[in-house]
Amino acid sequence: MFIKKSAGEGEVSGVRFINGMVSLKGVKLNVHCFETDGVLIDTGSQSVLNKFKPFFAKADVDYAVVTHSHEDHTGGARFLQTDHGLPIYMNKMTIGECADRAKYPMYRKFFWGKRRPFEAEPIGETFTSRNANWKVIPTPGHASDHLAFLNEETGQLFSGDLYVHPKTKVVLRDESIPIIIRSIEKTLSYNFGEMFCCHAGYVKDGRKALTEKLDYLEKLRERTLALHKQGYGEKEIHTQLFPKNYPITKFSSGEWDSIHIIHSILADQK
Repeated sequence: MFIKKSAGEGEVSGVRFINGMVSLKGVKLNVHCFETDGVLIDTGSQSVLNKFKPFFAKADVDYAVVTHSHEDHTGGARFLQTDHGLPIYMNKMTIGECADRAKYPMYRKFFWGKRRPFEAEPIGETFTSRNANWKVIPTPGHASDHLAFLNEETGQLFSGDLYVHPKTKVVLRDESIPIIIRSIEKTLSYNFGEMFCCHAGYVKDGRKALTEKLDYLEKLRERTLALHKQGYGEKEIHTQLFPKNYPITKFSSGEWDSIHIIHSILADQK
């Protein structure tokens, strides 16, 4: 089974970044890490760690903050901790999980590698970097421990996986569209401009992008509930709204699927 891996570096608006790409059987996934003002945001995956090491070696940072515990965001944490002595801060609810052996499906290990255990400290509601104060914004939905980070000095938002794509088509089984909607609404209550997404990368007008995603998700929820009210079942609604098949659904044995979008919207009504 041949897995292709690549990485590229860049810098925009005072933020250095690296983007790692992993592809397998027509499925392509990517992930970013960001460095700014002495802070590293997320650590990439174990599978692209060797390609990220030169970026980490050049990084002038005091600590790392993690948006959430998924393996494509925490895979480099153990290396940074042991080889660079870098403190790691994250949501306290998954610190214990990350200190233990990684437990997730085999297909994810093919893509992202096996995340090694690491020690982390709770991040709290705010933190400071060399020249700025930061807000820590709880943004669950994609993951229960998901956080976004707002640099109040620059107005730059580091959104983790809150954005990813303007029109969500597939989600993980445990994701909740209604909770994501509420997280986006909360985030939009803050003052920010540029957005740095761990998969989409740099988004110049982050507020516009998140607003458009919110509009899409709200309309999707409205259409789902309207069809349900007409008597359509979950699978029938899914067929109408998402007629296309996505490779990741088969590859993940259904862990990624558009039907989870429908299920989460209907479950929120109970």
